Amino acid sequence: MQIHDISLENPVISAPLAGISDRAFREIARVHGCGLLCSEMLSSMALVYQNRKTLNMMSFSELEKPISIQIAGWRSDIMAEAAKIIESFGADIIDINAGCSVRKVLQNYEGAHLLRDFPRAREIIKSVVKAVNIPVTLKMRKIWSGSYDETLNFAKMAEEEGIKAITIHGRTPLQQFSGKADWEIIKFLKSNLSVPVIGNGDIKTPADAISLMKMSGCDGIMIGRASMGNPWIFSRIIAGIKGQKVPFGPDITERIDTALKHFRLLIEYKGEFIGVRQMRKHLAWYIKGLKGATRLREKIFNLNDYNSLVNIMIEYRDKYNEQENKIICRS
Repeated sequence: MQIHDISLENPVISAPLAGISDRAFREIARVHGCGLLCSEMLSSMALVYQNRKTLNMMSFSELEKPISIQIAGWRSDIMAEAAKIIESFGADIIDINAGCSVRKVLQNYEGAHLLRDFPRAREIIKSVVKAVNIPVTLKMRKIWSGSYDETLNFAKMAEEEGIKAITIHGRTPLQQFSGKADWEIIKFLKSNLSVPVIGNGDIKTPADAISLMKMSGCDGIMIGRASMGNPWIFSRIIAGIKGQKVPFGPDITERIDTALKHFRLLIEYKGEFIGVRQMRKHLAWYIKGLKGATRLREKIFNLNDYNSLVNIMIEYRDKYNEQENKIICRS
């Protein structure tokens, strides 16, 4: 897949997930084959005012390239300045958020609020594109009314102002993540735009990814919530869309060992105090659906240090394998 002058090894893209898509998460996704990594949504205002936390959220390694950094904002001048900062850090792509439907973001006239304000959105897109020499992309949802024609009008406006690819989530801002994603809107945009169209929403399995790409003709797919605690979804989807045999999911050893690798990276980048508190939710996702996961999850959220969490995960892995081996021997 090609986004302007940026070549991707494959069309599978990791979504910008707030509070999740940090450097540790992205590096794990890249190890599992993800073609393009995306940062968490960053505040353009915070970047321009050199907020330390926000600048740290933008940091990335060479392993993560190509990487897209997503920004949100309501002032075109601030968005343009933030884009320049991102370019100076060596990012490959800048993504404008026009899809976030969280109340706090909407109240700041950012994210999906832009879908209600075409003139403001146009000015922001024009200013950001003009400010940098790297590709600028857009992530959006269906328009608030759900109208296909109005959604296309917004996307065409973005294309006219220099956007190089558009990711479309098949829900309106009002829906947030309820109901079923409308894949027909992805097909509709793909049929009427010249820039690459990336489909997003309810892609939970390799079969989903294959179905969406076949029915819509979209150029790429963006995986969000389905990748939480499940980085294998990237390699499995890549195999599926290439027509290869889709590998089975991980066994317990690989699952726990990957979780612990993720944990070590988080501690390395953020320190133990923050890393432990942020990793607890990831550990819960890694063990989701496993026997005894509910009890283990309760223990995880009551521990506050790295060694205790690592030990409890290793103990769980070893006991799980021991029980499985007993079952095999009996059979």
